Amino acid sequence: MAERTSTGLLTMMLEPTPAVAMTLPAEVREKLAELELELSEGDITQKGYEKKRGKLLAPYIPQIQGVDPSLQIDNRIQASSQAILPGSKHNKSRAANTRDERFRSDLHTEAVQAALAKYKERKMPMPSKRRSVLVQSSVEACTPPDTSSASEDEGSLRRQGRLATSTPYQGHGHPAVEHWFNRVIQGSSTSSSASVTTTNTSAHAALNANAAATALADLMYHTNLFSFLFLSVLLLSTSLSLPHQSLNQSVDTCLSPPCSITSPLRFCHVCISLHIFVLPCLLSPNLFSVHPLQTHFVGVPVNSRVSNKIQQLLNTLKRPKRPPLREFFVDDFEELLDVQQPDPNQPKPEGQQMSPLEGEPLGVVTNWPPSLPAALQRWGTTQPKSPCLTALDNAGKPVYTLTYGKLWTRSQKLAYTLLNKLSTRNEPLLMPGDRVALVFPNSDPVMFMVAFYGCLLAELVPVPIEVPLTRKDAGSQQIGFLLGSCGVTLALTTDACQKGLPKAQTGEVATFKGWPRLLWFVTDGKHVVKPPKDWHPPIREASNDIAYIEYKTSKEGSTMGIAVSHAAMLAHCHALTQACGYTEAETITNVLDFKRESGLWHGVLTSVMNRMHVISIPYSLMKVNPLSWIQKVHTYKARVAVVKSRDMHWSLLAQRDQRDISLSSLRMLIVADGANPWSISSCDAFLNVFQARGLRPEVICPCASSSEAMTVAIRRPPEMGVPPPGKAVLSMGGLSHSVIRVDTEEKLSVLTVQDVGQVMPAALVCVVRVEGTPYLCQTDEVGEICVSSGSTGVAYYGLPGMTKNIFETIPVTSSGVPVSDRPFTRTSLLGFVGPDSLVFIVGKMDGLMVVSGRRHNADDVVATALAVEPMKFVYRGRIAVFSVSVLHDERIVVVAEQRPDASEEDSFQWMSRVLQAIDSIHQVGVYCLALVPANTLPKAPLGGIHISETKQRFLEGALHPCNVLMCPHTCVTNLPKPRQKQPEVGPASMIVGNLVAGKRIAQACGRDVAQLEDNDQFLYIQDVLQWRAQATPDHPLFLTLIYSVRIDLIATFYGCLYAGCVPVTVRPPHPQNLATTLPTVKMIVEVSKSVCILTTQAIMKLLKSKEAAAAVDIKSWPTVLDTDDLPRKKSPQMYKPPTPEMLAYLDFSVSTTGILAGVKMSHAATSALCRSIKLQCELYPSRQIAICLDPYCGLGFALWCLCSVYSGHQSILVPPLELESNASLWLAAVSQYKVRVTFCSYSVMEMCTKGLGSQTEALRLRNVNLSCVRTCMVVAEERPRIALTQSFSKIFKDLGLSPRAVSTTFGCRVNVAICLQGTAGPDPTTVYVDMRALRHDRVRLVERGSPHSLPLMESGKILPGVKVIIANTETKGPLGDSHLGEIWVSSPHNATGYYTVYGEEALHADHFNTKLSFGDTQTVWARTGYLGFLRRTELTDASGERHDALYVVGSLDETLELRGMRYHPIDIETSVIRSHKSIAECAVFTWTNLLVVVVELEGSEQEALDLVALVTNVVLEEHYLIVGVVVVVDPGVIPINSRGEKQRMHLRDGFLADQLDPIYVAYNM
Repeated sequence: MAERTSTGLLTMMLEPTPAVAMTLPAEVREKLAELELELSEGDITQKGYEKKRGKLLAPYIPQIQGVDPSLQIDNRIQASSQAILPGSKHNKSRAANTRDERFRSDLHTEAVQAALAKYKERKMPMPSKRRSVLVQSSVEACTPPDTSSASEDEGSLRRQGRLATSTPYQGHGHPAVEHWFNRVIQGSSTSSSASVTTTNTSAHAALNANAAATALADLMYHTNLFSFLFLSVLLLSTSLSLPHQSLNQSVDTCLSPPCSITSPLRFCHVCISLHIFVLPCLLSPNLFSVHPLQTHFVGVPVNSRVSNKIQQLLNTLKRPKRPPLREFFVDDFEELLDVQQPDPNQPKPEGQQMSPLEGEPLGVVTNWPPSLPAALQRWGTTQPKSPCLTALDNAGKPVYTLTYGKLWTRSQKLAYTLLNKLSTRNEPLLMPGDRVALVFPNSDPVMFMVAFYGCLLAELVPVPIEVPLTRKDAGSQQIGFLLGSCGVTLALTTDACQKGLPKAQTGEVATFKGWPRLLWFVTDGKHVVKPPKDWHPPIREASNDIAYIEYKTSKEGSTMGIAVSHAAMLAHCHALTQACGYTEAETITNVLDFKRESGLWHGVLTSVMNRMHVISIPYSLMKVNPLSWIQKVHTYKARVAVVKSRDMHWSLLAQRDQRDISLSSLRMLIVADGANPWSISSCDAFLNVFQARGLRPEVICPCASSSEAMTVAIRRPPEMGVPPPGKAVLSMGGLSHSVIRVDTEEKLSVLTVQDVGQVMPAALVCVVRVEGTPYLCQTDEVGEICVSSGSTGVAYYGLPGMTKNIFETIPVTSSGVPVSDRPFTRTSLLGFVGPDSLVFIVGKMDGLMVVSGRRHNADDVVATALAVEPMKFVYRGRIAVFSVSVLHDERIVVVAEQRPDASEEDSFQWMSRVLQAIDSIHQVGVYCLALVPANTLPKAPLGGIHISETKQRFLEGALHPCNVLMCPHTCVTNLPKPRQKQPEVGPASMIVGNLVAGKRIAQACGRDVAQLEDNDQFLYIQDVLQWRAQATPDHPLFLTLIYSVRIDLIATFYGCLYAGCVPVTVRPPHPQNLATTLPTVKMIVEVSKSVCILTTQAIMKLLKSKEAAAAVDIKSWPTVLDTDDLPRKKSPQMYKPPTPEMLAYLDFSVSTTGILAGVKMSHAATSALCRSIKLQCELYPSRQIAICLDPYCGLGFALWCLCSVYSGHQSILVPPLELESNASLWLAAVSQYKVRVTFCSYSVMEMCTKGLGSQTEALRLRNVNLSCVRTCMVVAEERPRIALTQSFSKIFKDLGLSPRAVSTTFGCRVNVAICLQGTAGPDPTTVYVDMRALRHDRVRLVERGSPHSLPLMESGKILPGVKVIIANTETKGPLGDSHLGEIWVSSPHNATGYYTVYGEEALHADHFNTKLSFGDTQTVWARTGYLGFLRRTELTDASGERHDALYVVGSLDETLELRGMRYHPIDIETSVIRSHKSIAECAVFTWTNLLVVVVELEGSEQEALDLVALVTNVVLEEHYLIVGVVVVVDPGVIPINSRGEKQRMHLRDGFLADQLDPIYVAYNM
């Protein structure tokens, strides 16, 4: 063992520290790189690699203080082994050493430590938690934390290395900096936002580049700040080829380099509200020149903590442990999950088929009572003074001794009272056979025993349950379900207990959640009546009627009642008496719960059968004095003790205080949980200590039992002449395949088990396969133990189906012949029969976790986790292990309570070591490791962890951990195969294919533009205004509801047109948020080359204020003119543009991908846009429309500034910002002016839904009526948000809003209005498509409600004069009906091009002027950059033709390419928001092929870590993707633009620059 450990440590020592790595000669570095390559390609084994690498590095490892390295290793081994040797003679006090000893094994601890030593130190990124300290922006804060998982005793070498790390930087000056810099720049082009799955070679290159970037970050930390600034500027210039004179501007405007080829200009600021004007001059020479090939560099701040952490994560995942994916065919749409194929080399059972094992026959006993009540009657009348039960208080003093006489008389009284004195409406409340709940605390065995036997005498069926302490007890609801299904109406309890139960306001006991209505009866003396002389309880022979019901909680948390008949109860007492050699008047100490299982069988039933004296030790006393049971054995000279291994462990911790204890009276120490394989270590340790105090080794008798089968096997006391006890050392690898392979103790992954003795008398036992038909196992195979005997439970009460499976199993031989004509009961114990017919148990069905076809036992995993520095870290050894089903396989979850004094580093280090230990010993990955504060896991009645409740909390997101580590990358190996892109079919064959399939080409158009009207003769909108001013000077065009909203914007816009200037409308900076909004304004001013700014006086002051100076260079503003202060005289002449194709205005906006783009709108396009909207919405001078949109860009600008002037209708202008202070403003205006057509944005709709959802009644009282609205259109550049529009319609239905009124529009940069529902035409249609098919760029229509279905709503009707076609994004060929492709548009109101900052118009020319590669190759189209499809519906439009509906799926720039498939962020976000009630909003993006999910937490911060697992689970289940990073932030952190669209790229930049102030960042491994 020591040798192994030392070699493991040696490899750890040979890890070069960063300092050493930097001083290695070039040839050594080259050789190391070659070695790495050989290992990665499988040309060399891991061992060979380590050996060669060790040789190479040996001369360069720094020696500590001149000490020989080999000596250092040995010293450290000794130090660490001393640190990990538990249970040594110098036992610490109990508080310091409180590990759960049931799972303790020195051998296993050594194995775990050796396994950990084998692991090289893997750096894992530590999760980030919010700390007020992190707000300080020191350079310290920007350096990545040291996240090594080395333990403290390995610190000396690491610290030395850490000191050494800084020296190269101190020694070298700037030349070293430049050298590093050059190395970084050479390979530093990371992928763009839509990260594409790269091939291996490019992945290596990216990783090298990333490593270089990390090195650069380290370098930054060590050089001074000046050189850092210099470097960052240089970095921008190198990546962008910027001319030097433009650098200052680029830094000032915080312009991060573009991240997408399509981007005219990438920019990083969220913009907010009011109005400002920029006047550009004509085009001037380029401000920047960008080489097209260099536009994909992502500008990430190189010293960002976040990117370093992600870097570490990538390095950790560089070579993930994964079996190679197998080949299989992929259907067109289906993504087949990889099915785990059995390993051909896995061990298989080779033994003979086992033969059933028979226990010795039950001996015939003369005068054996015919039933248990008969035994009580006998002893109660013949030996009334004989002690039956002694109860102790919390100080260990005997409080009361119940004699057999007292038990008999008190039970009789209770029986009489229950049958005769309880009645409802003169009917007796209880009849024989009715079920009665027994609710007694664990400290009152006397009252329980009286109640239990009272029920038996009255022929009632007792159902003992736990005392519910609160309304929300773990599992309490399930107990209620059991009581309900048993038809329980009465509960018996004690006076003290009844007073302690939660009360309702009436003073009665409260009804617990899920419980039936109960009458509570107190069984204390004063409430029971003495029976008359002539009344005697009926004492019958034991029959097959139910005697009592014992509750049992299943693995899933449901509670079943196991019915035990009178005959089985008697037979079990007989069998136990024979197996344990019980004799009359023996004394027995019982530490267990007397209400169920062994505590009940030995301490309440069999004891009465044999007139034994039971000393009952309450759990509360054990907590105070763990030695109490041993002291009572000594005091009462007890012959038998019934304990669990936990009680043995607890007494070990306290034993040194007691010297004068003797255990020589014990002839049998029954270990009730002997079926737990880990009990052997407690037994051995207990024997080691107490052998000196008279404990004989052969006295320890483990037994195996289950609630269903009762006692299955027990080791007989030595006087019965049984074979000596056995011990088996089994390979865990074999056990995981259900095969027994005896192993040597040298191996790391072994399980040592002790036997649980022989089968019970008169029982027939066999071992059957766990799944499927119950075939008998082979002799070297592990299976479920089944028992056929007269002393097992008979049924699950009220559950006939489950009863048949469990209590009526018929095991068969391999040829299918039944083993016996008697039915067998499944015990839920997993084990085998060893030599000498000894039974061995290796686990329980409840703890069985089948991961990828291999079986693992929860207890074994607990033991391994506890062997990793338990004393330091886990609180009282409280660890829960269970599996959850995610993506069609079980995943292991480990939850531990950490000690209150554990630091963040401790916990993370412990977690990483636990992962390594479990991986090494069990060869299985842990899916999730969660740490919770001490004492917060739900407790079982006797203080253990309530596993099913813990699992339930985990799945509901109610566990509230303080640390979480998810490892989906290493665990999930059954993801569908990544999609391989097929060589594309050419566009021509596509058309032929569509024709053959009878599919039409997906092309549609709006109706023709109608005959010209009066104003349509004008080519310029400013002429229309002039004409209207002369023809109808008093006709109102605009109505503003708020005084502060003036129409300066509109007046100034037309003023610019008349002056021959090109107006650019810009949202003014937000006075409270200048830092983020002003740079946007500055950037638009500069990009549009504006020569003058027109604005109001207030904004003018703001632009030149001190606060503005902090955000931008205020001296560089062009001339600023105040529109409030205009000259009186009019201009003598008005400018007349020479042609309608001339530029009218620039429309600047920021796309959702963070791209700032200005498009050019000509006079012709402006008029055409107005005409098209006028026709679609039937806008006439008599009409009124309400507009609640921002007036700065897109359709909002057109509706606000252009349409009223063109069509002459009256526009009611409602600025969306005003709704923040008065949410009902817009709807009230619509109602007041009886508006038929209204426009709004999604953010407005959301404000109304959230702000007015509960106020519809109040609005109705204010006479708000929306029945006038024919169409309410949401202006958007995205897929319609069906959930929001539907909830809006539903909420305001009460105010008369027609459900048909709400619809959406669709426009984009190249054409601001493509679809608009308008006032005529069919209603928008909704279809359901298969989300999985969409990932493959295909459309498959499915029924509503089918799995993976996604509803898509038509985006309104195509506008007059607009033609739309769907084209293949790569071949640019036309696609067929219902095929997914890019939406292309041709229309007179298309924008004419980008007004681009770079002047690289060639890059973007095809956005505006592109042609199909096949078919109609003459029409000029504009590419929208949105994916969608056209579908011909059954509806007819105004012209009588069948209506073509356009469905927008999402922006092409926004899509995420992962695993070869295309995902739309909104789909992932919808799933995530659904996963937990506290997730208010969500946004996803990718970074270096990792999926990052940002969630806004609406709730307490302690829920933050609950979300990590839920988010990871839901994305895996629904999208087959592994989440790389989960970021939990406060509400409102995800930036949203004025249209209510998420700005995911801003969010990404903020995350990478560490500006989000997250509550928690989890890096999934």
